[in-house]
Amino acid sequence: MRQTGPFIATAAWSIPKTVASCFPETGSGLERYAAVFNGVEVNSTFYHHHKKKTFERWAGAVPEYFRFAVKISRQITHEARLRNIERLFDVFVDEVSALEGKLGPLLCQLPPSLRFDTAEAEEAFAAMRRIFPGILVFEPRHKSWASPLARALLRAYAIDRVLADPAPIWPMSDFSEVPRYVRLHGAPKIYYSRYSDAEISVFAERLAGDSWCVFDNSASGAAIENALAMRKYMVGRLNG
Repeated sequence: MRQTGPFIATAAWSIPKTVASCFPETGSGLERYAAVFNGVEVNSTFYHHHKKKTFERWAGAVPEYFRFAVKISRQITHEARLRNIERLFDVFVDEVSALEGKLGPLLCQLPPSLRFDTAEAEEAFAAMRRIFPGILVFEPRHKSWASPLARALLRAYAIDRVLADPAPIWPMSDFSEVPRYVRLHGAPKIYYSRYSDAEISVFAERLAGDSWCVFDNSASGAAIENALAMRKYMVGRLNG
């Protein structure tokens, strides 16, 4: 059955034993995950390249409505640090394009040490937009990206800010617009802490039909439990 509403996802598709009963018993891990959720964030692309046939296999394992958000390679964000990235980005997009219509947003997460530089950022964004016309979402982690000039540049290239928790740059109160992409890393202990139902409801009320909400607090297994709670909340809201 086609799912409606925002994309509720986790970083990767591992299913802990504690919630295994919420998923089909048969099929690959991805097939079982995609029977419940409508999206996933692929983080492995940050660390290494995948063959096109891998993306093709993933795309063939999920329903038509399912989408893959893909994290941009650290070669681009952490090694090149957004400088002279056109060739690297072209290779990356060529690889992930094997997902075809199931490719969702590309996530660009920067290292905490990477400051905002107008010329370098504009050159990088222009290169990205020459190659990729789809959804780009941006998660910097240096305070200099909070500047009005950085915000204006992101708007000029139609790059969406990530609403992250904990928020290194832009707190929830800074979003007058509906966030396109929400990443919940876990607080107070990043990657570990669970979100309460009350906290989940606060984030849920900020989501639109095309928003993404990704739980990245996966080190403790909390991500998928929280994602299931978020999905239940959203289904209740849509049916209410």
